[in-house]
Amino acid sequence: MRVLVSLRRIIRAVDIHSRRLFSTFHITVPQLMCLMAIVRNGPMNLKNLAATVALGQSTVNGIVDRLEARGLARRERSGADRRHVFVSATPEAVKLTRSAPPLLLQERLAHELQRLPEKEQSAIAASLERIVEMMGAGHLEPSPILSPGEEGGRGKKEFTEDPDYAYKESR
Repeated sequence: MRVLVSLRRIIRAVDIHSRRLFSTFHITVPQLMCLMAIVRNGPMNLKNLAATVALGQSTVNGIVDRLEARGLARRERSGADRRHVFVSATPEAVKLTRSAPPLLLQERLAHELQRLPEKEQSAIAASLERIVEMMGAGHLEPSPILSPGEEGGRGKKEFTEDPDYAYKESR
């Protein structure tokens, strides 16, 4: 069935993109999104960073923890008000974002969709919404990013070297 084959291709494309990004740059899609936002906008507090990348603040906090541990981000208290903490990118992070793919898969898809006539965009959206309904997945919160697994939450997802699995769950 063409629909199922197409859905499997989409899922596989997301998985391959995420694996390639991780194997080449040792960074996950959500981590790269956060770094790109910080590099593009300058130092940001967690609340603004979370809003910019459309992830939960606690998820972004965990991502920033991991970026800090890798020397890609740092938290700095505001000189004017020590209660305010800003996340900034390190020079290594700036270098990484410049060498990373220019468009994440999600950004590329969004760009291509915007180029379509409004009527075609509506038809695609309606078809996908119908598929979600048919799968009984309408109650699920959509992931804000195209990624095989969300960072944060109850069990964090970690990528593994096993080519048969995109990630493993650790508790």
